[in-house]
Amino acid sequence: MMNGWMGGDYGMGWGGGLGMALFWIIAILVVVVLVRFVLGRSRTGAGSVREESALDLLKKRYARGEINREEYERMRRDLE
Repeated sequence: MMNGWMGGDYGMGWGGGLGMALFWIIAILVVVVLVRFVLGRSRTGAGSVREESALDLLKKRYARGEINREEYERMRRDLE
């Protein structure tokens, strides 16, 4: 005759099936948040490749000696 919270309905305390459903909803949300965090971090992390601007590429070409100062200045003015 002991029903309810402390009774013979094992696992059915704390709202019955509602407690179990709430547990699974929270567990799934935690997994989703962790996956999105990890994937988002891998896309924008320190090792990610960002698209370089035309001016960045021009500076690299000048630094490598592919173009001279006059060409660099002319191209830089064109870009700005």
